[in-house]
Amino acid sequence: MADAVPVRLAVLVSGNGTNLQAFIDHIESHEINGRIACVVSNKRDAFALKRAEQYGIPTIVHESGAYADRRDYDAALVAILRNHDVQLIVLAGFMRILTDVMVDAFPHAIMNIHPALLPAFPGLHAQKQALDYGVRFAGCTVHFVDRGTDTGPIILQAVVPVFENDSEETLAARIQQEEHRIYPEAVRLFCAGKICVDGRRVRVSP
Repeated sequence: MADAVPVRLAVLVSGNGTNLQAFIDHIESHEINGRIACVVSNKRDAFALKRAEQYGIPTIVHESGAYADRRDYDAALVAILRNHDVQLIVLAGFMRILTDVMVDAFPHAIMNIHPALLPAFPGLHAQKQALDYGVRFAGCTVHFVDRGTDTGPIILQAVVPVFENDSEETLAARIQQEEHRIYPEAVRLFCAGKICVDGRRVRVSP
């Protein structure tokens, strides 16, 4: 039986690209049956672009200045991704909120990771929200993107303890270690055809 054709991925970035590196590592080790077709950044100086270039991955800078509004920006982004025949879009620190134009173009094919156990603490500064609330456990959530803010169907979650002396930085570092573990796993499951969305539930085939 022939090997399955690798799934074509796009990784959307704005910053350092540590999750991008995790994807690259898992693809290089053949744990993910995928190929990164392009890395798109809304910031020209994002270090993630240099990470991609080191591996010969096509990079695209897609800044917002030339567009009238977010929907126009997203329409151009959809065209870029379709031009690269992308099947799965992975948000890796992409600091823009996607509009319906983007979400509707790729239903159940856009993943994001959030540094909290959704539905708790959506939006910005999730680690600070968790510490201020006094929770004993925090974590991260991989989910599909829908029209809401961190409201899409949940794929995977990981839990970390919150310690008495934690700061936002120490908690974020502990959560990020789990991000680098479960985000590539979610992508691996998608590329292996093991994910099915049933309403709000994401079912994973054994």
